[in-house]
Amino acid sequence: ERGHGPYQPHEPGYGLYQPGYSPYDDQIPDPKSRMLAIQNAKAYLLKSSTTSGLNLYDHLANMLTKILDEQPTNAVDIIENISKDVKWAQLQKKMDTLRDEHEILPTFEAAEKRKALFLKANGEDEELEEEIGETPLPNVMETAFYFEQAGIGLSKDESYHVFLALKKLISVQPIQTCRFWGKILGLEMNYIIAEVQYHEGEEEEETEEEEVIEEGGKGMGEAEDEDEKKEKEDEPPKSTYKPPPVIPKEENGTGANKYVYFVCNEPGKPWVKLPPVTPAQIVCARKIKKFFTGRLDAPVVSFPPFPGNEANYLRAQIARISAGTQISPIGFYQFAEEEGDEEEEGGGGRDTYEENPDFQPLSVAEMVDSLAAWVHHGQSILKQGRCVWLNPFQKSEEEEEEDEEEEKAEEPDELQQEIGPPLLTPLSEDEGIQNIPAWTAQPSSNLIPQYAVAILQSNRWPGAYAFASGKKFDNIYFGWGHKYSPENHTPALPPPVQAEYPSGPETTETRDPTLEEELAFKAATEEALAAAEDEEDEEEVVEDDEEEEEEED
Repeated sequence: ERGHGPYQPHEPGYGLYQPGYSPYDDQIPDPKSRMLAIQNAKAYLLKSSTTSGLNLYDHLANMLTKILDEQPTNAVDIIENISKDVKWAQLQKKMDTLRDEHEILPTFEAAEKRKALFLKANGEDEELEEEIGETPLPNVMETAFYFEQAGIGLSKDESYHVFLALKKLISVQPIQTCRFWGKILGLEMNYIIAEVQYHEGEEEEETEEEEVIEEGGKGMGEAEDEDEKKEKEDEPPKSTYKPPPVIPKEENGTGANKYVYFVCNEPGKPWVKLPPVTPAQIVCARKIKKFFTGRLDAPVVSFPPFPGNEANYLRAQIARISAGTQISPIGFYQFAEEEGDEEEEGGGGRDTYEENPDFQPLSVAEMVDSLAAWVHHGQSILKQGRCVWLNPFQKSEEEEEEDEEEEKAEEPDELQQEIGPPLLTPLSEDEGIQNIPAWTAQPSSNLIPQYAVAILQSNRWPGAYAFASGKKFDNIYFGWGHKYSPENHTPALPPPVQAEYPSGPETTETRDPTLEEELAFKAATEEALAAAEDEEDEEEVVEDDEEEEEEED
């Protein structure tokens, strides 16, 4: 093993232990060797660190300067702290302005954004006593406490910020009921979602405005069609293809549009109302799988093409998740006795329910052992994209009188009515995913079962949870908004290439004649002309002979 010398000429200590040089020798060393040793040592000390970019030479010089300037007592005992202070001073931001630029910390920026949540509106203290009994504001912190027992939910700070954001939403909108639906994650930003219901009559004005716009657009289109017909007399042949009828969306307050949803990226940012969902959007959302970006105006590039932007896609996914994961303990809801028969509205069954005042909750053990203790209180969405089936070929009496002849000529096949599972169907009837059950039930704690909470997790929609404790229950969703599939997602294939136009004598192009055929055609034409001239000459001779005979007579 090599010791501390002799050093090589390229090493820092070279020349210090050469013969004739020693701190205790009276002889003066060779100046060339000494200078070489000093240069090698300094070069070694000037090597920069690959981590911090500093070098030991400058660091030692700064340390000695600091010690000589401040002259602390017992400097050797605090040499490590002095070294840390010198390094920290090197890493601090250098100010090149006349005034110091104060750095804005991320926590300060977040506090500025949420500052408006903590400000009270004018007159809020006066109305506090009246609003306590009838406020639609949900107790988000209580719900977060129960879900926290199973390790589900947001942090306490974020939950409280969502609580304040919902309070601000209720103060601006005429809301009757409000619920924190959940949080959908995005690539750039996330979506915090609130599920609300308006007071009666508040939403009718918006629907009337939409209908007026649609009717106005139809009238303009009919007028333009009449003008075009008058201008164009000779029109090319029109296609006989008839697109499938457009299935109308369900009215606000019913079916998939029973609730209205507001979203925001962070608590403190403005709430944005999502548009109503259409059956076409739900049907297309089932065929694609896209991550959300966090921008509502972002386009959804997919195949099949999605009819709308990310706001519409988000609304469609919310409708799908709500239809499959909104559950409650059995017996908590019941059907009203005054409702009509289940066969009304095309066999859609009952679509309303009410709370059961005589509800007796089950124990946590009973709710965890059997999925039959839970029921769906959200309407399922049919393949058509609606909760209540609608016949697209059914027309009004006026349309039937006008189109009787066309219907006789081309009668569409009768569509079979779709019937989904009725409301308050037990979870035990849900189909599993291959060998995976649709739901997983477990208590929040096995160590203290007497104070545990029943927790249900959806395996079909990862991120959907529900809890029940006595007469309290709630549903929530935290995830990417995607349905679980045991296999990788395979996009739909494009349709087959359109077939060519059928070939026939009417559409087949005539081939060019050969040279021989052209010569034969030319010869035949000349013979025909010559024969025609001979016939004309013979006719002239016959006429002359007849004239001469008449003159002789």
